[in-house]
Amino acid sequence: MRVTKSRQLVGAESIVDKFLSSHIRQGRLTIVYPSGQQRSYGDKSKAVKVTIKRLPLLGLRNPTMFLGESYMFGNLQVAEEQLDDLFRLMSDNESDSFATHLIQKLPKRQANRRKRQRQQISHHYDIGNDYYKLWLDKTMTYSCAYFKKITDSLETAQNQKIHYVLQKLQLKAGQKLLDIGCGWGYLAVAAAKQYGVEVVGITLSHEQLASANKLAQKSGVGHLVTFKLANYQDLSGEQQFDRIVSVGMFEHVGQQNHASYFQKIRQLLKDEGISVLHTITARNEQATSPWIDKYIFPGGYLPTVDMIEKLLSDYKFFSIDRENLWQHYAMTLDIWRARHRAHRSQIIEMFDENFYRMQDFWLAGSAAAFRYSGTSINQFIFTKHKPSFKTWPLTRKYLTH
Repeated sequence: MRVTKSRQLVGAESIVDKFLSSHIRQGRLTIVYPSGQQRSYGDKSKAVKVTIKRLPLLGLRNPTMFLGESYMFGNLQVAEEQLDDLFRLMSDNESDSFATHLIQKLPKRQANRRKRQRQQISHHYDIGNDYYKLWLDKTMTYSCAYFKKITDSLETAQNQKIHYVLQKLQLKAGQKLLDIGCGWGYLAVAAAKQYGVEVVGITLSHEQLASANKLAQKSGVGHLVTFKLANYQDLSGEQQFDRIVSVGMFEHVGQQNHASYFQKIRQLLKDEGISVLHTITARNEQATSPWIDKYIFPGGYLPTVDMIEKLLSDYKFFSIDRENLWQHYAMTLDIWRARHRAHRSQIIEMFDENFYRMQDFWLAGSAAAFRYSGTSINQFIFTKHKPSFKTWPLTRKYLTH
């Protein structure tokens, strides 16, 4: 039910008003328009209040970009504690979402070509290790944690995730492991320390490379772990690996490069090898949010489970196991956002308020995507050939240690 109008809205305000009147059915949204007029839409639930300081008609050409940029630059104001409620309301009305109606003209996405990939990765990961240290845990692990209990600390859950992934690889001393997109190096170092394997970790981030090298030396495994600033596409098949792992990197590969990724894994993995792919997935094939493409992850793309399974089949891999950890990523993002908000003043001093709002909007929206929409995080285990009948574990009990 809508509140009674005090006077007629005009221009862009009128367009938004008519749309919201027709399409907000679940939840309650209250809008304070630039003209000062206030309207409420939806049912009698507790309202999410949004104040719009500026609403250009051209902004309606791309509502997704308008929403993100307006929040970043302070033209759209929502209390930080209500951001999750706003994203839930958008998800509850997803079939008629603001972003898929009105004029909606998507801008051209950033191409994910090899010559641009280092720059695209640097855009997000090279903004400074000191920034990420503020809100990641001591492991500097920037991917979904694994919670055995709701009360687990972030550091505990990240160590559990690392251990869980390494167990899925079934590592044995003396084997060679390739870590594609090694981040700040914690998984590679843990594999060397716990299992005695030789590890090559690759990244396109200068900041991550410097930190990973320091970690390997400090941990006493510099003789077992080698980190490189390298693109997986440039690795030579002359060196093959017993195990290949990729955690939180496939989202950056780009849709047009999916085939080349699996072709390269096929080339680099030994015949009896095992690979684990840990990646965010979307429920349906869809374009990347233009706001995320411009400001957060240039050139990124979220695959569907079907897309990955088809690629595994196309490149003659044997798909053994898949596990969806969507709850764990929502919890991880909640903790990251709380820690990020706790360092608000420091982050604004490092960058500016627009940057802080950008990151807060992204963290809140990402958590909501895992909690309310079709976004998931999946771990795939696959092999180059079907394993010997007696060598593969009969159950998942080997993962419970």
